[in-house]
Amino acid sequence: MTSDVKQDEGKAVYGFGAAGDPVAAAAANRRDRPQIHLEKTLEAEYTRIIQAGGSVVTMFADAVRRRADKPFLLFGDEVHSYGDVDAMSNRVANFFYGRGVRKGDTVAMLIYSEPAFVWTFLGLAKLGVKMALLNTNLRGESLLHCFRVAGAKTLIVGAGQPLLDATLEIMPELQKECASIWLQGSAQPPAGISAFDELVQQELDQPLPVKVTITSTDTLCYIYTSGTTGLPKAAIFVHTKFVVLSNMVLHYKGILSDDILYVTLPLYHVIGLALGLGTAISKGAAVALRSKFSLRHFWDDCRRYNATVILHIGELLRYLCNAPERPDDKDHKVRLVSGSGLRPDVWKRFQERFGIPQILESYGMSEGNVGFVNIHNKVGAVGVASPLYRKHRPFALIECDIDTGEPVRGADGKCTEVQIGQPGLVLGPVDSSVPYVGYLGKRELTEKKILRNVFQEGDAYFNTGDLMMIDSEYFIYFVDRLGDTFRWKGENVATTEVAQILSKMEGVQEVNVYGVKVPGRDGRAGMASIVPNPGQKPDFPRWYRHITAKLPPYARPLFIRLAEEIPVTATFRHQKAGLVKEGFDPRRVKDPLFVVDNAKKSYVPLDEAAYRKIVIGQAHL
Repeated sequence: MTSDVKQDEGKAVYGFGAAGDPVAAAAANRRDRPQIHLEKTLEAEYTRIIQAGGSVVTMFADAVRRRADKPFLLFGDEVHSYGDVDAMSNRVANFFYGRGVRKGDTVAMLIYSEPAFVWTFLGLAKLGVKMALLNTNLRGESLLHCFRVAGAKTLIVGAGQPLLDATLEIMPELQKECASIWLQGSAQPPAGISAFDELVQQELDQPLPVKVTITSTDTLCYIYTSGTTGLPKAAIFVHTKFVVLSNMVLHYKGILSDDILYVTLPLYHVIGLALGLGTAISKGAAVALRSKFSLRHFWDDCRRYNATVILHIGELLRYLCNAPERPDDKDHKVRLVSGSGLRPDVWKRFQERFGIPQILESYGMSEGNVGFVNIHNKVGAVGVASPLYRKHRPFALIECDIDTGEPVRGADGKCTEVQIGQPGLVLGPVDSSVPYVGYLGKRELTEKKILRNVFQEGDAYFNTGDLMMIDSEYFIYFVDRLGDTFRWKGENVATTEVAQILSKMEGVQEVNVYGVKVPGRDGRAGMASIVPNPGQKPDFPRWYRHITAKLPPYARPLFIRLAEEIPVTATFRHQKAGLVKEGFDPRRVKDPLFVVDNAKKSYVPLDEAAYRKIVIGQAHL
């Protein structure tokens, strides 16, 4: 997809100044001042914490000293103060210490986002234990893999029958490895699993009898990738990163101790854990938790808890916008929404409908060393990336091959940075000042994410796998993820851009765009899985007119799949791998399929006869 930004604007490769455009350069410099000034202030604060041995443990101890009686966790009718959680986490630490668990050991947690997760997490952190934060949606082989790859010998299972069922499914393998399994909650544990809560309550609520030295570079936990292209990988998450994120992102908007953060995201994910729980700890604020996202209860919860900040990721805000309007949509105290993955077509609609004054969009990865924060409320942007910002937070945007995902190298073997207005692959420099820890397990898992000799011999960069674009005002935008972007008729197509345009069609509730192979054709053809609005039939001629008016020929989806829902990850990101694999074969796809018919200026049903014509090359696409 081509950008709306003219290619000649800026007239220079970003990062080397805006040659011939002093006005734009001056504007970017002014825009950067508040961000850079604020970053320096915040960096001074968390540098102080790190130099003092900063960790989640020291952060939490500081919060308890200052605000022991202040509410910390809100959950249903439960209210737990900082002191309450400190006492419970001490019990957890003493419980495992008494059973021989020591610093450096790994304990796996399969627990929903509830208070028990928090005091278990903090208790294990006090012991210096590395925690494998298991995705509560995983089952079977994937769940067992995540337990094994972490090297865990202990599994804590949270309350709830689904979690117990998931554990029982892999029990034979866990028993072969002599794993200790503990069940939280009031349910009677089956054979081979031990009750947790009653024994923990018998422990002292005082600190450990021995001093455990925890440094900022120690591993805090393992956070797993989504595993959409294979089994999940365990990203190593150190205390330093937790401290940095907890003291940076949301602080741009002045988070205070009287704020209440509503966290409906999983705590095994960075946004819920560090930006939610961590930010609250750093300021002594409160966190209102819900075990799982609920569209029906979302705003009622915000009102119930008097939430002032909500966190989002992926499609969560779109779901809220798609819900039927209510007269009390603006009846709440939320002043700030922060997260990642908010599409421009949802941004304004969400703000206007729910009366949210501030959106703090950001970009980052659990395992990555490059990130952006948009403090200017610029719709669609994830941050500012001017030369001044790059001097403060270096990164690179290079040319790459969309088909292979590989960087484009010149005759000298070196890469080239893209120009303003052009999408490029985002890289983060790997050196002592910006370390990249990588993944647990085989060294090649980490090495695959590092590009070497990019601009000069011996340099190294973390490869995000994401495409971004910088406009003439130096705002930076997420374009697409390599693997999602595809090439058709010799042109690159960004699925996110196409999805944004299709989502504006009348009668469309949700869209997921991807590319599918067509026999005998180079590249991949566009296909859209669309969820229509309830009770509305697709108006294909109208959709055709919208698509042809808004998209160039190469970017128009050739196939449409009408779905009842679109599969998403536990963090509300669209899943594409399964859809891509099924393609447009009506024998494999249960949903109704349609193919573009330019003669009829519409989309028509795609049956087996039509499919065969396409496969043998008799259909004109």
